[in-house]
Amino acid sequence: MLINQIKRGETVLEARGITKRFPGVVANDHIDFKITAGEIHAILGENGAGKSTLMKIIFGQYQPDEGEIFLGGEKVVFKSPLDAIDRGIGMVHQHRQLISAHTVFENIILGHPGAGKVLNMKRVTQEIYDLCDKFGFKVDLKAKVWQLSEGEKQAVEILKALYRGAEILIMDEPTSALTPVETEKLLDSIQAMSDDNLAIVPFITHKLPIVLQISDKVTVLRRGKVVASLDTPDATEKSLTHALVGREIVFNTKREKVERGRTILQVENLSAINDKGLPALVDVSFTIREGEILGVAGVSGNGQRELVEILAGLRKPAEGKILLAGEDITDTSSARRWQLGIGYIPADRNGVGTVANFSLVENTAMNYYFDHDFYRRGVLDYKKMRELTEQFISEYDVAAPNPDVKAKNLSGGNLQKFVMARVLSRNPRLIIADLPTQGLDIGAMEFVRNKLVEAKRNKAGVLLISEDLDEIFAVSDWIAPLYEGHFMAVLPVEKATREEVGAMMAGIGETKEAA
Repeated sequence: MLINQIKRGETVLEARGITKRFPGVVANDHIDFKITAGEIHAILGENGAGKSTLMKIIFGQYQPDEGEIFLGGEKVVFKSPLDAIDRGIGMVHQHRQLISAHTVFENIILGHPGAGKVLNMKRVTQEIYDLCDKFGFKVDLKAKVWQLSEGEKQAVEILKALYRGAEILIMDEPTSALTPVETEKLLDSIQAMSDDNLAIVPFITHKLPIVLQISDKVTVLRRGKVVASLDTPDATEKSLTHALVGREIVFNTKREKVERGRTILQVENLSAINDKGLPALVDVSFTIREGEILGVAGVSGNGQRELVEILAGLRKPAEGKILLAGEDITDTSSARRWQLGIGYIPADRNGVGTVANFSLVENTAMNYYFDHDFYRRGVLDYKKMRELTEQFISEYDVAAPNPDVKAKNLSGGNLQKFVMARVLSRNPRLIIADLPTQGLDIGAMEFVRNKLVEAKRNKAGVLLISEDLDEIFAVSDWIAPLYEGHFMAVLPVEKATREEVGAMMAGIGETKEAA
């Protein structure tokens, strides 16, 4: 298919009645979807709504149980992604499909039959640079992938698809790991591709402002079905949210006047080395008081992991001091920190927050085994532990059949609710929330954010680590952009702007202003 032979606005791809079943679930239920040349058509849906399954069917990774796909009016059957690629469909995955040790050039041409048996380096290099110029990408073809920022890696993924001749480009959560500056550059490139008559299909979980900003049309999936399909100018955040979850979402994050108490956490000149032996944190100092939330904004890999692990007692600092309500806890164990009132919500709810093959009761016991109310003469009181777990399930609306279900059988959102319940039930003085809404759908996000605000209202101090600026600005009292191990500033949210914070996340505009 040559998309330049199809007039702008004419249908290039149509899926009719697509149905896909997995054991116990209908992932796609008679879905109709079409996209025209030059159109940016967003697919919006919560986790499990069926958007990934639909895109994998269009890309040839899955075959539908029912339904048909038409490309340029011709019925097609894709038995593999290679079939889809050969017909001009490209897919940019959320989790990078790149080889870190290879150069940008090598990643783009790897496995591409058009490169030829004898590679004409000059010709291929010029073709790639022509694509970069055409769509506004700036990458060093000689750089190794591991040296690139997330935005640059995203550009390489797109160039790889375009170099293979993609005329329909499917993009999985295209802005999820990007800074605001990188996001704007990507959106400009997507618009340039649309202007060149390419058809773009971004599928997105919850970033509604991105959908409204960039798309021409939006289709909303819920529980495997199309519940709305409309021109974007006719949509609002409120209408899309209602279509997503079937109800109005309310983030109770209006910053109430909470009387801030004493300093609960004081970090002084903290430095750390990462697992590769390189500096991860450099001379970081900050305080958190009772009744306030400090939001640390940054792209993954800039020292967040080392910061939370040190505060939780899972990693030793290279230098610096940590005080909890005036008590030096720099060298105390993680168990002792729990007892002193530090609650840790890890980013990895599966590998760190829970033991997958343990029941919910057993996972509860991991945080209560030292509590005298739950053991007698060295033996855990299983009955009390089960009652507490049932309380978690009820109060936090965890969709679990019973307390004996294994943690691995819960969805991401429900597992996160359980982890939150287990941590917050101890009424911690300090809460370390590391990417607490990552990978969650909009309903679960609402729940988690409101719980953090509720904890603040109850005089807890909260350290929130997030890559989502909307979340940072929604719940934080102070914002600390983190770049390459440095706190670029600690800004009161009332005086901060998204542009300023986004620039600092990219290492631009360092300031010495601090709380």
